[in-house]
Amino acid sequence: MDRLHARLSGLARPATAFVSQPEPRTIGSFARGKQLLAGNFLFDGHLVEAPARAIWAVPAPGPGFEAAIHGFTWLDDLAAVGDSAARRTAQHWLAGWIDRYGTGRGPGWRPAVTGRRVIRWINHALFLMQGQDKAASDAYFRALARQTIFLGRRWRSAPPGLPRFEALTGLVYAGLALEGMDHMVEPATRALGRECGRCIDGSGGLPTRNPEELLEVFTALVWAAAALGEAGREPARAHRLALERMAPALRALRHADGGLARFHGGGRGAEGLLDHALAAARVRSGAATGLAMGFARLSAGRTSIVVDAAPPPPPPLSQNAHASTLAMELTSGRRPIVVNCGSGAAFGEDWRRAGRATPSHSTLVIEGLSSSRLAPKTRDGRELLADMPRVVTAQQSGGPDGLSLIATHDGYVPSHGLTHLRRLDLALDGRQVSGEDTLGALGEGDRQRFERAMDRAALRGIRFAIRFHLHPDVEAEIGLGGTAVSLTLKSGEVWVFRHDGTAELGLEASVYLEKGRLKPRATKQIVLSSAVMDYATLVSWTLAKAQETPTALRDTMREGDPAE
Repeated sequence: MDRLHARLSGLARPATAFVSQPEPRTIGSFARGKQLLAGNFLFDGHLVEAPARAIWAVPAPGPGFEAAIHGFTWLDDLAAVGDSAARRTAQHWLAGWIDRYGTGRGPGWRPAVTGRRVIRWINHALFLMQGQDKAASDAYFRALARQTIFLGRRWRSAPPGLPRFEALTGLVYAGLALEGMDHMVEPATRALGRECGRCIDGSGGLPTRNPEELLEVFTALVWAAAALGEAGREPARAHRLALERMAPALRALRHADGGLARFHGGGRGAEGLLDHALAAARVRSGAATGLAMGFARLSAGRTSIVVDAAPPPPPPLSQNAHASTLAMELTSGRRPIVVNCGSGAAFGEDWRRAGRATPSHSTLVIEGLSSSRLAPKTRDGRELLADMPRVVTAQQSGGPDGLSLIATHDGYVPSHGLTHLRRLDLALDGRQVSGEDTLGALGEGDRQRFERAMDRAALRGIRFAIRFHLHPDVEAEIGLGGTAVSLTLKSGEVWVFRHDGTAELGLEASVYLEKGRLKPRATKQIVLSSAVMDYATLVSWTLAKAQETPTALRDTMREGDPAE
């Protein structure tokens, strides 16, 4: 149906000019733009080196690569370079797309991809059209009009959530900008309002609980609202209210370094995008108090902690969800210290599956099992979560000594009869985090399950591990006779991890799964290993700045710079 409507859209009368042009708001990367000009095409974790070849002549290694190039987000990067070579390349690739695919052919005619592409074509119209002749200009407007009509007919077929928001935002952009397309604006504006009411909950979160997806939806809504405002129109009331709810939630999900917490398939977000979107939204409220989209945030001094303190998304929405209940991330200033491994989707199915497991997160794991399990693949090939924690509690408090979080989950009760309780205390100056991880069989039924699990283990105890995955830029070394781990950051800060001696301390290999890279980055993880022998076991630990480390350091090094 997408292909049919893409071709039928060409029968309508095309637009021939702009009525108005929204202010460009997309953010590109100068470095990525230079790589594109050199013929290095890195999309969806795949690098194709093809100097002197047009982007459409590059063989696509997979559907994600295809979607990325047809979405034209690379146009932001070429515009960031902005010189004559970048403009000529952009114009050449634009003309190539119109010649090859502009009449409705190819894999780029899906509503979300089309919305993404239309936004870029309109944002960078001056960059694309400078010096072009009438034939090129007419072809550009014909292709834009066809895509706008296609969006007007097919936006409903986009899956709810980010894909549908992208399709509708592209439709609003094009309806406002193109001559003869203004009749598209009002229906698209109303539809955006309905989608906001349907998909954005009362706390400003998404049901997928993916922080980066929340940022991308927020950004699309900010762009749509700004474009409407510049044209003298008002977004729907539900649209405005959604932005007012989402901004505090995003502020609560942001670490001290400005990046997002990496949970449920999301990454840190494109550099500068969150700050840019928050500024453009003009929502003045601060970070949300209490849980934001199911995440708890503790922040003091230069230190931030974000904890997954709610059940994973429900099974129908858990295609990209992780078994990360009670996992934490910790950042000091501009430097992430404790992280989760992240989404491995860009590195293939095996890495994607591994990144979703509980051992890939900074939390407690019993016998290497995840607190939520993967169900068998559905008929359409999706892997959803099953056997998830049913009861997850979280209580935050503050006092003269600092901030506290007490959270529990029952994900291991069906298999082992054990509830995981995690307590975190952050000092008011942000220099020390104290933690307690407890496993306990709380009721008679739980004790019976625990006894059966002990029988299976031949009474040798139920093995568990508390994992703290470290960012690759952290240099870790065991010291003090094996009782502590020294963590040195690129900023010069030194943090020391200690524990109460009830578990065995180890430093093991780990990986950091990051979008935009060709392969996983090697790193390390701190592991506290022990066994449950009775109905309750408690392990205490601390992570604190070394005494000689000043409270504030001038941190001018950027990611990728070598340590001095």
